[in-house]
Amino acid sequence: MESRSVEPKITHLMLHCINHRRVCLFCFLSLLFILTAEATEYIVTPAPNDQFGVSVAGEEVVLLRDFTVYWQFLLWLAAMQIISMIDILLLPSKLIFAILGFRVADHSNAVGVLKRKHIYAFVKACPGICINEIANYMDLNRGTLRYHLNILEAKNLVEAHNYRGKVRYFQNNSTYGEKEKVVISALQNEIARKIIYKILDEESNTNRDLALATGISKGTITWHIKQLKGLDLIEENKVGRSTMYSINPVYRGTIETTYVKFCE
Repeated sequence: MESRSVEPKITHLMLHCINHRRVCLFCFLSLLFILTAEATEYIVTPAPNDQFGVSVAGEEVVLLRDFTVYWQFLLWLAAMQIISMIDILLLPSKLIFAILGFRVADHSNAVGVLKRKHIYAFVKACPGICINEIANYMDLNRGTLRYHLNILEAKNLVEAHNYRGKVRYFQNNSTYGEKEKVVISALQNEIARKIIYKILDEESNTNRDLALATGISKGTITWHIKQLKGLDLIEENKVGRSTMYSINPVYRGTIETTYVKFCE
């Protein structure tokens, strides 16, 4: 019973407190508005003398220069009109196309867009291609080609993959995983491709056998094997005095799929 009687009192006190705060806030805002109005109040009085060049309070008046700049404004306005018409006067075809509702496209920009479409299509068809191969096939200057490839990269259409100091390009949008990029880049090299194929087919798995099967010198085989081992594509195992090579199981499925897709 005691708790029930206390609850209405608490509610009443809370409402009274809220109302008191509202009254205080209202008074504060009213006072603020009154002070602001007083601060912005001004009184208009007539000027003591409206005659030009005459002293108001006895001070010395010196006329520096009396002139009008209206003619300068007209001259500036005419110059702006002439400048705005120069482009149309020099290229009247633009005016004709503008009247007819056509837009004159920039020829150089249109050519650049067309080149980038061809470059993108080439990279898409030949993943892992390097800039020299693109330049030779498309007969493009390497500087121009780099410019267009940079634009394609900025638009996320192609991506660059650094493989053994050589940059190779792939279609973007997560088309190829990291394993595929490594394998495709390795298979672009003819000697590395032959070595991988022979080991994958298990026809040859020693340095001597690979040299005999491919017709490549042992020194060259050794160098390429070292590169492929550095990429974890190939593993080596000692069997007696011989060193046996095998495909890394982690990459075996990717190599088989990629080899069939791109090399046969």
